Amino acid sequence: MFDNLVSFFFHWAVTALSLWAASHVFRGIRFAGTSSLIVSALLLGFANALLRPLLVVLTFPLTLLSLGFFLLVINALILLLVARLVEGFRIDGFWTAFFASLFISLLGLLLGALAPDAGLTVYRLPSAGQTIAM
Repeated sequence: MFDNLVSFFFHWAVTALSLWAASHVFRGIRFAGTSSLIVSALLLGFANALLRPLLVVLTFPLTLLSLGFFLLVINALILLLVARLVEGFRIDGFWTAFFASLFISLLGLLLGALAPDAGLTVYRLPSAGQTIAM
């Protein structure tokens, strides 16, 4: 149970660090304070976990026609949505969000790969004959 919590906090910190770095690289991204950065990182993680799969399924034909490049547009739109919802987080325009989302994704991937226990964890439901050990 605590392994999942540690993983959650690690990914949250990686997202926050990536957003902070993007705000220093791109002039069009601003945070009013640390609290808006932390809330933005949390909301971006939730949006990527809940909203992004729905958008990917709904726009699958367009993604297929664009050879997957429309996924970058989806990332930018999610980042713009988070900026709209969080007070103190501002993005100047779509293209800033587009390139910033690309930067955030690549930096998050790099930081996640540098983690000491960066292996992929696969969670499976127990089969009918197995019991859950607590």
